[in-house]
Amino acid sequence: MTTTATETKETEVKGGELLFCGTTAWDSIGRRKGLSEFSLVSPTRLRPLVGVDIRYVAAGCASCHCVALDVDGRCFTWGRNDVRSGKSHTVVVTDDGLSLSFGWNKHGQLGTGSAKTEVESDPVRCLVSDVTNVACGADFTVWLTSVEGTSILTAGLPQYGQLGHGSDMEYNTKDSSVKLAYEAQPRPTAIAAFANETIVNVACGSNHTVAVDSKGYVYTWGFGGYGRLGHREQKDEFIPRRVDVFTKHNVLPPGAVVSAGSTNSAVTAGAGQMYMWGKTKNHGDDLMYPKPLMDLSGWNVRCMDSGSMHHFVGADSSCISWGQAQSGELGYGPHQQKTSAIPKKVDALEGMHVISVACGFAHSLVVVDRTNAGDQLDQLEIYDGEGAEEPSAEPSPAKQTNKRTAAAKTSNKRKKSKEASDPEDEEEEDDDDSDAEANGAAEKKSKSGGKSSNGRGRGRGRPPATKKEDNGVAPVKRGRGRPKKA
Repeated sequence: MTTTATETKETEVKGGELLFCGTTAWDSIGRRKGLSEFSLVSPTRLRPLVGVDIRYVAAGCASCHCVALDVDGRCFTWGRNDVRSGKSHTVVVTDDGLSLSFGWNKHGQLGTGSAKTEVESDPVRCLVSDVTNVACGADFTVWLTSVEGTSILTAGLPQYGQLGHGSDMEYNTKDSSVKLAYEAQPRPTAIAAFANETIVNVACGSNHTVAVDSKGYVYTWGFGGYGRLGHREQKDEFIPRRVDVFTKHNVLPPGAVVSAGSTNSAVTAGAGQMYMWGKTKNHGDDLMYPKPLMDLSGWNVRCMDSGSMHHFVGADSSCISWGQAQSGELGYGPHQQKTSAIPKKVDALEGMHVISVACGFAHSLVVVDRTNAGDQLDQLEIYDGEGAEEPSAEPSPAKQTNKRTAAAKTSNKRKKSKEASDPEDEEEEDDDDSDAEANGAAEKKSKSGGKSSNGRGRGRGRPPATKKEDNGVAPVKRGRGRPKKA
């Protein structure tokens, strides 16, 4: 998916140490299985950034690349650097309100006014000025500005209504064909529904948007599957719709946290109570409207982000994570559980002040204050990139010997079956699992049968419950109250 990098104007700029956990096999994650040996399962320092004062990190919920900004305004990027599967653009904002973008531009998501150039390898100017913030979805971008009447603008793919302009811009590719396509929207356009409102915060999932206005009201629009819009139904919304839970005496306070994962949304409301809705885990019921996350009741949540199906929170003097993990992105360590159905503290970071968090497809980024954390940081490993090379498509000699021994004991039919599953064949596939999981299973509109029969409501119900967690242990029963402190 897309990553977002934003430089906000603050009276005090403070940075910290960047820590990373999750996959380092960037070219293979989401495409091939069995790459756990290329994962960092505990919070780890990255050698090129040791001692660098990082102030902000970003990673999209389906992205396989990362962005970090330091206190001097330098932008660091790393991860997957190809565009074969999309979900690969980055947008930054400068201190003087300009916006620059680079990466994939097939749907006009770079906001340059044209989609003729599908890939921009160098930063280009976005057609927006006085920008204060930016957020990116899978194939679209949202800008916030200080211009009255045009406080929010969008560009990119309009397929599910995520641009908020009232249409998906759908058309048939040919008069004689039922194959559907969606007209790219490369020029940033203000959302008319907010002409008389001022949007102060925004977050994007793969194909949906969450925004908060200056009065504390919450609006969502875009893809409605799994209840991620919070409207007690699963239909898509093509214009912003206010979430009725956050009205009257429950509006969001200034500085509230707003987050969006691939299939879920979250905000902090009165008294710091966190609310979540949508598909928040791989088992159990989906949350069709915002519900308080009682496990974090009473915590002072400063920052939060959600990835493909995992979540990270910085609160008080703790770092908390939970969800479904593929590559150690929850940071629990090599001898701890791999996944968690309920929020759980990351022990290695206990007592540290978290400045910023970000979650990608199978990785997490955390920035911690170095004050009073020197000894703890010294105990963390430092990763220098060794061992991150892409595993060879050719099996090792030992594996080759084992295969030959096994082949001698099997029939010709089984030999053919083994050859058919050779890793080289898998590598030739163009599909990327990170794209397929961007919205959950089977959320794309059919391109062979025309529009959905139920009109605008193209959301999907929740999928069948998954099996036990990766470690073979049944999911932990959800508890209430704060996570147990040491």
